[in-house]
Amino acid sequence: MERVTVGRAATLTGLSPKAVRHYERRGLLPEAERTAAGYRLFSADDLDVLHFIRQAKALDLTLDKIKDVLEMQRGGEQTCERVTTLLDEHLDGIDRKLADLRRLRRSLRTARRAADTARRDGHDAVVCRIIENAPASAEDARPDGCT
Repeated sequence: MERVTVGRAATLTGLSPKAVRHYERRGLLPEAERTAAGYRLFSADDLDVLHFIRQAKALDLTLDKIKDVLEMQRGGEQTCERVTTLLDEHLDGIDRKLADLRRLRRSLRTARRAADTARRDGHDAVVCRIIENAPASAEDARPDGCT
């Protein structure tokens, strides 16, 4: 396959030209060969890497983690075990976020019910009874303990 320009590489891989240039700058791709006019030229191997990056991004892996896997592969190491570990870590993070969101949802429902009760009972509020009557525990009300 002949080498292709950044625009053609983007089209063939479903990425934007800006993303292709960004991945090159970040070191996920080797520095592209250039024409005399300075246009980047990408090989079939580069396109394979761009496809891999797109798929890894679809799994919500960060560019740093993708770069780590690519560097392992370029160093001759087997990468599937590392990818499995990354996916397991990502799943654990999602499970933690879901648990945090479930706690937040319970707190919001409690605050909403309390607001209805306070409104019916005619309680005055300094600013807004919905917030003032919400659970006192910041950990109960905020995802992953943000402050």
